[in-house]
Amino acid sequence: MKTTKRENKSGTVRYLHLAHNEWDPVKGRAVPKVLFTFGREDDLDREAVRRLVASLSRLLEPGEALAATAASDLEFTSSVPFGGTYVLDHLWRRLKVDQIVGRVGQPKRGRRRNMTTTERVLFGLVANRALAPSSKLAAADWITHDVHIDALPGTDDDACYRAMDWLHEAKDDLEKQVFDEVANLLNLDVDLLFFDTTSTYFELEQPDEPVARDEHGDRMLDSEAGNGQEDNAAGFRTYGKSKDSRDNLPQIVIGMAVTRDGIPVRCWCWPGNASDQRLIRQVKDDMRDWTLSKIVWVTDRGFSSAENRRYLRQGDHSYIIGEKLRSDSAEVKAALSRQGRYTEITGNMRIKEIRISDTDRFVICHNPEAAERDAHMRAQLVAQLTDLIDGSDALSEFKRGELREKIAAKPGLNRYLRATPAGKLRIDTARVKAEENLDGKYLLRCSDPHLSAEDIALGYKQLLEVERGWRDMKQIIDLRPVYHRLEERIRAHVVLCWLALLLIRIIETATGSTWPTCRRELDRLHLGAFTGPAGLFRQVTALTKPQQDLLAKLAVPAPKQVIDLRPSAR
Repeated sequence: MKTTKRENKSGTVRYLHLAHNEWDPVKGRAVPKVLFTFGREDDLDREAVRRLVASLSRLLEPGEALAATAASDLEFTSSVPFGGTYVLDHLWRRLKVDQIVGRVGQPKRGRRRNMTTTERVLFGLVANRALAPSSKLAAADWITHDVHIDALPGTDDDACYRAMDWLHEAKDDLEKQVFDEVANLLNLDVDLLFFDTTSTYFELEQPDEPVARDEHGDRMLDSEAGNGQEDNAAGFRTYGKSKDSRDNLPQIVIGMAVTRDGIPVRCWCWPGNASDQRLIRQVKDDMRDWTLSKIVWVTDRGFSSAENRRYLRQGDHSYIIGEKLRSDSAEVKAALSRQGRYTEITGNMRIKEIRISDTDRFVICHNPEAAERDAHMRAQLVAQLTDLIDGSDALSEFKRGELREKIAAKPGLNRYLRATPAGKLRIDTARVKAEENLDGKYLLRCSDPHLSAEDIALGYKQLLEVERGWRDMKQIIDLRPVYHRLEERIRAHVVLCWLALLLIRIIETATGSTWPTCRRELDRLHLGAFTGPAGLFRQVTALTKPQQDLLAKLAVPAPKQVIDLRPSAR
């Protein structure tokens, strides 16, 4: 736009022209060329100008047109993190979870339901667990004000609770179909399936009231009660052996199965007093209908009972189970006493296979570094115990009894204490010598005749992936504290955490980086909101090189520059 001035009797008059510069080869410089004259500025037909601008803006992209017409009057109004939800949403859709929710949510008969809102709210809750774990009330506020989620401008706590109630009802079908998509996407070879349990506690003064439950720990309907299941009555949040050292608080027990790559397959919940020895049988039954190849179950020492082993051998399944070294089992004692040479398989592991059973193979694993650590810890315990009992012979029998009770409350010290027939306190040197033979060792039992001893040892070592999953669930996804009271919503909360862990593991597998590292980089990608005379638009900040590399590893396309465009009313 070019302005010219002319003088007349009434003073200076300004004229407006539409012009552009053209190169003049004679003058050797650019000179303006008038394309159109609008006339006097005070007589300008502004409505005609608006129509002209609107006509010209049709030749541009919407974002370019808005930026071109309002650049001088733009106002920056807000900015929210964008990269985390953008990547998680792409993976969510790549796994077809949005389609699965739509399918699973349909009634068998009658009119089809629109599940779009439920699916979007569920994704928002899963993204909240992965990016900024909070209660459902805070999660609704986070979705509405603190982040951008496609097709979900906002929500409330009622919508979140409705989505969780639906998730509880559809849990089994959804888990099965999601796993099928994950197996196809990642080409999973589910030959080893690792299973372990943990517990999470609740800040309650009293546990839940007991209700009748079936053999799997699920609450029974009133019409189903009275069939001999009264012995299984228990509250969901109840006292049990806590793995968080919170035996004084009600808890629930949570189980999870993962692949050798750490991809979570499925999760379970039981009342807080559920026994590990019974849980593995339900897990095997629940996995029976899944289209899996031959499975070798890998579990720790808590599932090593003879009944569990017989159950796991049924069908075309096998197991690798850790055994307690200090067990009274004749097989364990025979395996540990058998002579033989170790074979080194890695820099920090040696193995020795022992054959003492027709159905099971035993593999002794020895870690030299762990052996040094065990010896050091035992030396510290023995030294501490020596200081405690030093001079105790001069004490009265009553005082020695008090000292012995004090030591008995500390299992690590009590292990090496013995009392003479006269009641004198001594170091149990025989026990110390026996413990030396166990330094750095652990014993494995396997029912598969085809796995090599090395595969058995390395397979069990990968059980650490489950422990890493629990650690991430509690520290990153923030499994606890659980803010819910109803059993159904507590179970739905665990499923949300499982879905978040699944997306996180896929990202870590593809990028080779930890989720906290990826999350920090993605959170630096923001979405800014701008307003001006022509309307409102939201624009993504420019991608940095680390963000470009991250999206490339995940095969996620770069986001559009302009995400949202709302022209003002004319």
